[in-house]
Amino acid sequence: MTVLLRYHDSNFTRYTAGNTEPNQDTIMSNPLLENHRLPPFSAIKAEHVEPAIDHALSTARNKIDTILSTLSEPTWDSLVQPMEDMDALIDSVWSPVSHMNSVVNSEELRQAYNACLPKLSEFSTELGQNEMLYQAYKAIAEGAEYQKLDTAQKKVIDNAVRDFRLSGVELDQQQRDEFKKLSQQMTERTAKFEENLLDATHAWRKLITDESLLSGLPPSTIEMAEQMAKREGEEGWLFTLDFPSYMPVMSYADNRELREEMYTAFATKASDQGPNAGKWDNTEVMLDILNLRHQLANLLGFANHAERSLATKMAQSPQQVLDFLQDLAKRSKPIAEQEYAELRAFAKSTADQDQLEAWDVTYFAEKLRQQRYSISQEELKPYFPEDKVVNGLFAVVNRLYGLDIRERKDVDVWHKDVRFFEIVAEDGNVRAQFYLDLYARQHKRGGAWMDECKARRRTAEGIEIPVAFLTCNFSEPVGDKPALFTHDEVTTLFHEFGHGLHHMLTKIEYAGVSGINGVAWDAVELPSQFMENWCWEREALDLISGHYQTGEKLPDDLFDKMLAARNFQSAMMMLRQLEFSLFDFRLHLEFNPNEPNQVEKILEQVRNEVTVVKPPKFNRFAHSFAHIFAGGYAAGYYSYKWAEVLSADAFSKFEEKGIFDRQTGLEFLEAILEQGGSREPMELFIEFRGREPQIDALLRHTGIAA
Repeated sequence: MTVLLRYHDSNFTRYTAGNTEPNQDTIMSNPLLENHRLPPFSAIKAEHVEPAIDHALSTARNKIDTILSTLSEPTWDSLVQPMEDMDALIDSVWSPVSHMNSVVNSEELRQAYNACLPKLSEFSTELGQNEMLYQAYKAIAEGAEYQKLDTAQKKVIDNAVRDFRLSGVELDQQQRDEFKKLSQQMTERTAKFEENLLDATHAWRKLITDESLLSGLPPSTIEMAEQMAKREGEEGWLFTLDFPSYMPVMSYADNRELREEMYTAFATKASDQGPNAGKWDNTEVMLDILNLRHQLANLLGFANHAERSLATKMAQSPQQVLDFLQDLAKRSKPIAEQEYAELRAFAKSTADQDQLEAWDVTYFAEKLRQQRYSISQEELKPYFPEDKVVNGLFAVVNRLYGLDIRERKDVDVWHKDVRFFEIVAEDGNVRAQFYLDLYARQHKRGGAWMDECKARRRTAEGIEIPVAFLTCNFSEPVGDKPALFTHDEVTTLFHEFGHGLHHMLTKIEYAGVSGINGVAWDAVELPSQFMENWCWEREALDLISGHYQTGEKLPDDLFDKMLAARNFQSAMMMLRQLEFSLFDFRLHLEFNPNEPNQVEKILEQVRNEVTVVKPPKFNRFAHSFAHIFAGGYAAGYYSYKWAEVLSADAFSKFEEKGIFDRQTGLEFLEAILEQGGSREPMELFIEFRGREPQIDALLRHTGIAA
């Protein structure tokens, strides 16, 4: 019953007329409905989307009717397997469309995408509130059939029964209708939030023609800006709010007015402030989303969305989450205050600057880092060319798990820069496949993420192997140079690949709990954050580094400096993440639809409690906080810190045994990666670590004393 999870509170939007079944000729010529092993991206056009979804949903509804009308005794084979096949059909159509909407967005595709969202939302609610289906799953859960199932199958059934309840199946008809209406509205608003953010991000650009304004910027940034300008037919240097363009300006630009201008544009995206004030404003959209979540939670008998959210997570109560975050804040804040005092003193002594504004902090922090450790991200970039990093990542995976990763050039992709790979087991069988889309570009959503193209599952034809989308927004190659990554970007790649391995290396054969499916959200970041650790180990860095001109490995002196600088301002960074986490959780815990300005009030309260670097009044961070307003992290952003405890403690076993100890690698593979969502995360963690997680490793890794 992955449909129940996959299409709820996701990116759905306004309704467009047209809910009729397409004719047979249309179906036959629609690439989304052809039986492809991998999506035929180059053949998919906007006009294919709605007819394909209409057909898939019509087929699914007919299938459900057939199942229920012929069901005498619910079993796995008579009920769950056919439902999973139905889910896979819808997913085979929607997954490539949803992905393309994020990575090659166009007005035509957006309209087609938006037209389908309410249909998917309606179907999802309809499915989740189907009482006959619910009773059939309950019959399995409570009958003799349940005892015949394996552990993973039992988890599928348990999750399905829970998700039916969370979809409002036990409500009366009036309440169900209300739940359906609210869910439809939710899908519209979450999609609108992301749409506004994408448009606002790509609408702002800064063309510089005065070379003196580029003072301090690294040559690689200047070259990239010049390349971007030429691509647009302009003379000069073009800057955007995409991270590879924005971050170097904030870190290195000597011109304070330029930093202020870019900071203001970045910090006010999709809001009532800044250069495009009101144009793509998410203010009302956020309030609508919060109100809808609150109403949906109330309908289901929860006091607030935070409580509803925890129904599917490791954390047992809101208080447990708050205590966890506040404890970390209490440990971190004194150290962060000291770090900030040092930064202010440095700015005063080197630039006679008494007041640090938001657009000064990153700039002086980078100057202080360079003074203290004689190292910068720019200095490291030549040692991390794309092919060396990617191949080094694959070498790390090989040493840990005995798997080979091989590129294929014969696969249809959505953009010329996209690459495709296969993960091959020691017996020569292909275990999984993935697409790799590394560079930032126009019409592509910002950030980095892993998404599911296909889940591992058993079909009538055998095992269908998993396929992943791995997406980043890194700097592209400039001139005749390869793409050169910062160490932060390398870490991001390892992070997303950790998610990818979780999805791809599962051995579970039921889509509902294979890979990342069915995994408690506050545990889903364990494999991703776990992988980041290898980016800081000498033995691993020898595999992933090599100067793009000479091939020289990262020199020892640079490595020593990098290691020394690892925890530079780590307490300030910890507090920044805790600010986001507490704001998100408290917002969804305390939200009151009758109280005005709660977003601003709660954010201000959180900042007063945990923040040492106060942003200016015009800062509108929440308006671009897509994780919680357009993604799956609502009342769940704390998951990053929660899972960081798990990942640091898991890695400490490798520190004890050796970072490439094959036996330990296989234990992690078997206990965590292969199990997917088939068992509770705490149970799996204890199986790997031999005990419950401890916070000590995280505090040690971040340089924050216990």
